[in-house]
Parts: sequence; structure tokens; C-alpha cells
Amino acid sequence: MAIPKVIGTETEYGISGVGSADFNPVLNSSLLISSFAGTLRRIRWDYEQESPLRDARGFEAAQVREPSDEDLGLANVVLPNGARYYVDHAHPEYSTPECASPRELVAHDKAGERILERSLEELGKILPPGQRVAIYKNNSDGKGNSYGTHENYLVDRATPFGNIVRDLTPFLVSRQVFTGAGKLGAEVPSEEPEHDRFQLTQRADFFEAEVGLETTLKRPIINTRDEPHADPQRYRRLHVIVGDANMCEVATYLKVGTTALVLKMIEDEYLSDLTLVNPVASLHKASRDLTCTATLPLGDGRRLTAVQLQWEYFDRARKYVEQEDARPENAELLVRWDAVLSALEVEPLSLHRELDWVAKYRLLEAYRERDGLDWSDPKLRLIDLQYHDVRRDKGLYHRLVAAGKVEHIVTDEEIDLAIMTPPEDTRAYFRGTCIARYPQAIAAASWDSMIFDIGRDSLQRIPTREPLLGTRAHVEALFERAPDAAALVDLLRS
Repeated sequence: MAIPKVIGTETEYGISGVGSADFNPVLNSSLLISSFAGTLRRIRWDYEQESPLRDARGFEAAQVREPSDEDLGLANVVLPNGARYYVDHAHPEYSTPECASPRELVAHDKAGERILERSLEELGKILPPGQRVAIYKNNSDGKGNSYGTHENYLVDRATPFGNIVRDLTPFLVSRQVFTGAGKLGAEVPSEEPEHDRFQLTQRADFFEAEVGLETTLKRPIINTRDEPHADPQRYRRLHVIVGDANMCEVATYLKVGTTALVLKMIEDEYLSDLTLVNPVASLHKASRDLTCTATLPLGDGRRLTAVQLQWEYFDRARKYVEQEDARPENAELLVRWDAVLSALEVEPLSLHRELDWVAKYRLLEAYRERDGLDWSDPKLRLIDLQYHDVRRDKGLYHRLVAAGKVEHIVTDEEIDLAIMTPPEDTRAYFRGTCIARYPQAIAAASWDSMIFDIGRDSLQRIPTREPLLGTRAHVEALFERAPDAAALVDLLRS
């Protein structure tokens, strides 16, 4: 049987300076995070267990040691909700805590947006007059650079990695029809310029390989980083880098929910072979197809559209849920997936309440027609960018929300709770509760350990290598018996 799917996202946010001639994104990202984190800045990130160059294909790439964030003095904190908030490649990055359901992930992903918004408010209090920092939840600066939104899924180490490559690649190529955040223009012009005006996804143009370890150059559809942040004998952490940063909750929900379900089917060998002839070319072609009718060649000789490929996965998923995993959350996911695919088949542009690329395209078309703008007009680029502004009083996505034109998965109350409260059904509960209760006694933290400084001869490391242990059900009674961190450590040791 497939193992439960613990999931999370890592979002690098775009950052820019307004009214500053010598804007430094690294410095301002650190100031942004520090202004929100307050005294939590003293808790360092524990890099000891990290191995980002270990490859799932069985080797580890050589590397000359680069300075860590700690060496460079960059902000890198763990928050009471169990999330990591830090500077990565000159961007503020927010990594959600581990979540056990797609709905829970949506709440914590949206909480990240609120945390960035609050950070901006705090940073604005210390910036010189006339200067302002802007933050965008997007994936491209429009100047040839892309920054990532990565997804992480707990998978069974016993599943051959080749099976994941074979069965997941066509799914990731075709899921763009509902995961795309929309992009004005193209990084690499195609042979049909009219198809370069607008794309479903911001990330497709930046992918050049089918399988590989890279995340910033020669990006692959299937990333082979083998850094489980858990027991390496039992688990992998599948690091998916081919998705967009979504504002729409339905898009995020479908992105992680369907991918997690497909990974379960891969582990249980429940899928037929849908291998594409050229996955990279198909990725680019599907991104430029606003009608969702372009066909992609399969290895068995068939040609299917991205929507038809998704129907293939959906039909298997429906049978899988009926026979193997008939939980209410899966039934809810299938209803959403079915409805979106059905609408994409009839009229993709009807999904403006659910999908980012549709909502953005309709906004751009409305401005273009109203003002008589050409597709290359710089004003449209500003509109594209402003869609992703995290400020609820300025971002165009948020204006759609205020006008009741966006469908929701979670409530504002659930998002506000997720800003400070960890999920209760993963190890994030233990991490976040420790941060909230004993911040002065924590020297460092990471996904799979907590390091306490409780005044003894040595620091005390508590491993958390099982993602589904350390839940509220497992440890709440321990916290009730532990008035301080030393008592907690003693209880855990005993």
C-alpha cells in the first residue's frame, strides 16, 4: 500500500525596491524577514543534516563548499507555525510546514502570503522616507530570470525512481492546464509568434531537460534531489520544481492534491504507460495553447491533448479511490478535478473563478480592449505583475477576491490561524509548539531535528525523522507535563 502523502511548498517571492537607486535585494530580503521574526532571529537553521547534491539516481555531485546563510548573516528563521522563512538566492522564501492534506496546505500556503504582507508593513516603519519594498508571488522578473515555487511530497523509498520518472512526467506536463499562473510573453520566441503573447505558465520556458539535479540552470521536469529530511531508509522527498506560484486557492489545491494522489497510484503500480515522445517540447507546447486543444505525441502512437492526458489520470484515480483509498478528502478532490477538466474541455476561459491563468488573461484582455493596447504594451506587463502583489489593498488578484470573483477552498479565519499555529497532524506540531513555548531554549532547528540549549554540558538534539510523528495526538500530553524545555527533553529521553 502507498504511504500517506505529507506535502509542503517552498515559494521564492519576487522583491523590488521603489524609490531606491541602489536597491539591494539580499539586504532588503533579510530586513524583511527579520522585521517579522523579532527575537526568533536568534534560532539558527541546522544545516548539519542537509545534502542538496545527493542524487536519486545513486550518486552525489561534487561541490566546493559555498557560504551558508548563517555564514553570510542572512535571515533564516523557524516560525511558531512550523514554517521556515529565510533568504534564498536574493529572494525572501517561505516554506510551509509539513501538511497531511491538500486543504491544509492551501491554508498554510496562503498564510505565507499574509506573513509577507505583514513583513512589508513592519519593514515600512524603518525604511527612509520615499522608499518602499514591493513583494510579488510570481515566478519571473520579465528579464530572463525565474525563481521557483517548489512542491515536496513524501514517497516510499521502495518505489523505483524510474517508475516515478515514467509515470509522473506526463502528469506534470499536462497539469499546466490548471496549475499555470499565466504569463505575458515568452522568454524564447516560438515559430508561431501569435502563440507567444500569453502562456498558461510562467515556468515552462525555463525547463530544458527531462530528468536532472539542477534547479536554477538546465531545469528538469523531474528533479532528482534525494534529500528526504526524514528516515532515508524508508522515505524519499520528491522535490517538484515545475509548478507555478498560484494565487487562486483552487489551483493550489488541485496542484498538490492531484499530484499526491498520482504518486500514491505510482507506488501501488496502478497506472498505465502514458510516456510522451518529447516531454520538454510538449511542456512548452501545452503552455502556449490557450484553447487546450493542441495534441502531444505519446510513445504508443497516440496523440492526446493535455486535458485528455489529465482525463486518463483522473479515470484511474477515480477507480483507485473507490477500491483503495475511499476517504472523504479524496472524494472532494475528485469532484474538483472532474469539474475543472470538464470546463477546460468545453470553454477554458470560463474558469476565471478557479484558475490564475484564466483570471489574469481576462484582466489583460479587459484592459487591452478598454485602452486599445497592443499585446506588447508595457502597461500590460505592469498589470501582469500587479496581479501577484501580496498587498490585499493593491494586488489585482485581491481586488478580484474583494469583488467576489474568486472561489475559495479555505476561510480567512483558517488562514489567520495558520499564520501562528502549526498543523496538528504532522511533526510540524512538535516543532512549532516548541518554538512558541520555549524560544529562548532552542539553539537551532531543521525539518528533521530540534536542538535545545538547556544549560547542560552539550546541546541536546531531538531527532524528528518520522513526518507523521510529533503530532498533537502524540505529544500534547508531554507538553502539558513540561513547564520548560529541560523537562521536555528529559521526558523525551525517558
